[in-house]
Amino acid sequence: MQTLYRQLLKLMPRLGVQVTDLGPGTAVVSRRGRRLRIPLGTDADLLARDNARYSVADAGQDTWLVLRDKARASTTAAPEWTGVPLGDTGARLLLDRRAGTDERTFQLAAAEYLCHQHVAAMLDFYGVNCVFDVGANTGQYAKRLRRLGYSGRIVSFEPTGETFARLEKAAEQDPDWWVYRLGLGSEDTTGSIHVGWKTMNSLLPPSAYGRDRYQRFATTRTEEIRIRRLDGLLEEALDGIADPRPFLKMDTQGYDLEVFAGTGKRIGDFVGMQSEVAVLRLYEGSPAMSEAIAAYEQSGFEITGMYPVTREAATGRVVEFDCVLMRAEAAPGRG
Repeated sequence: MQTLYRQLLKLMPRLGVQVTDLGPGTAVVSRRGRRLRIPLGTDADLLARDNARYSVADAGQDTWLVLRDKARASTTAAPEWTGVPLGDTGARLLLDRRAGTDERTFQLAAAEYLCHQHVAAMLDFYGVNCVFDVGANTGQYAKRLRRLGYSGRIVSFEPTGETFARLEKAAEQDPDWWVYRLGLGSEDTTGSIHVGWKTMNSLLPPSAYGRDRYQRFATTRTEEIRIRRLDGLLEEALDGIADPRPFLKMDTQGYDLEVFAGTGKRIGDFVGMQSEVAVLRLYEGSPAMSEAIAAYEQSGFEITGMYPVTREAATGRVVEFDCVLMRAEAAPGRG
């Protein structure tokens, strides 16, 4: 025998009121359109108008991500989100199984994210208060550090005119972000840098492998630039910092080891560094990865992270890694 409650629920649609029965003792009534019940999990439901499109992903610990699909045409399927736990961290990675992202693209994007997070964590853990950003381009690295919470001094170096103008513009509202129109190397001199290669401008010519990989290397023009040793700039760059704990980031398209050599004995002042090291060399005269890492380790740095930057689509081989190294003796509680 039906209860009075159930009898009333059946009568309501005749009065122009829509009813969504959620179970014993619970119902939703509405004057405008039928509601769709989407189960989220144990004792949890999503109520939506039946003409809307939603996708739901389990985000762990009785938490769900609910997204509305902007393309609500009946012929368009909603994203199929799935939550993947990241070990025992409590974090979950949300993936759309319909996106069709290839493994290489996904892995490189993940590596880039993890590298940025790792660098930010190392800067904080080691108490870094000055980052030397060598090969700054238009300031992408510095802006990322700021977004990740680093508030210390940044000293950026970019030698080419057009790119430096954009770097200078990016830094103009940040008083502790200093910029220099200079290239860095193993001696104070001038040189010709190849430009027009987007973010890959280099003091070195492309290798045969590089020309085969990148069409942008087929044409080039050069620009005369000033080159300085970093050890001759440290006093000015660190001025006003009572207890300097600098970090050296290099991304100079095959020239990192020359920049490193230009630190001289002052390399001992640095608590950490980051360098782009090449497995497959894009530039003539650039060092092999083993040569570069050996030089860094000989100066007291030890690897804390290796992240692929580019990979060959045809073979899966890594072309370059971002290598993060810290001076263990400079860690808190040591030294």
